[in-house]
Amino acid sequence: MPLFYLRRLTGKNRSETGNRHLARYLAFVAGATDVGGFFAVHHYTSHMSGVVSSLALDFAQGSDWLVLIGLISVLSFFLGSFLTTLFVRWARTRELQCEFALPLIVEAALLLVFGYGGKDLSGGHAVLATVLTLCFAMGLQNALITKLSDAVIRTTHVTGMVTDIGIAVGRIASIGRKSGDPAIEAEIDCLRLLSSLIAFFFVGGVAGAVGFRRIGFLFAVPLSLILILLAVVPVVDDLRRNESAAA
Repeated sequence: MPLFYLRRLTGKNRSETGNRHLARYLAFVAGATDVGGFFAVHHYTSHMSGVVSSLALDFAQGSDWLVLIGLISVLSFFLGSFLTTLFVRWARTRELQCEFALPLIVEAALLLVFGYGGKDLSGGHAVLATVLTLCFAMGLQNALITKLSDAVIRTTHVTGMVTDIGIAVGRIASIGRKSGDPAIEAEIDCLRLLSSLIAFFFVGGVAGAVGFRRIGFLFAVPLSLILILLAVVPVVDDLRRNESAAA
């Protein structure tokens, strides 16, 4: 990928096109990671609605161990979102280019930890650590794309995306199809974006299912490398600027 393109994806200076392209890449990674988490611990790590529902059921049935896993899932997702906000605000106060790249670097590191540690999940503590790692990573990612798009785009919240598609189609049906109508064109543009995000999440899930089944948990390594590729240019830009200032 050209450097200017990578800089547009995760750099400080944003564009609507850059936001959408980054969201699609991250939706792919999220889909693959979600499947990898299910292979590891039989537990989806980006679907907090399902996690809370399972948590309620496990609590009612007295499954203390599963309740603990559910609580850790929600807490880890929350902490990932919290850390992304701290990263962005810290970098922004220092006028760094990498304010949106830093959370992806951390997520990449967490996926590497999962890739090399997921092969040994024989103990309960290992399962807890895996859930914590992946939910934290998904919280980082979801908060990142939420912040840079002003809460317009999500990469793991498929429920919300399907809901928004239904709303958009309902608006189109109520207005009536008129070529060139700005309101209709805006809704169609929204449909394209949301449909593409769901498609990338699905394709990522398929890739994750094939990759984790055939390669094992080391399939998390190429997912991590994708994130590093997306994030590295703004980080290098800031390092070079600091070196120049020091010189």
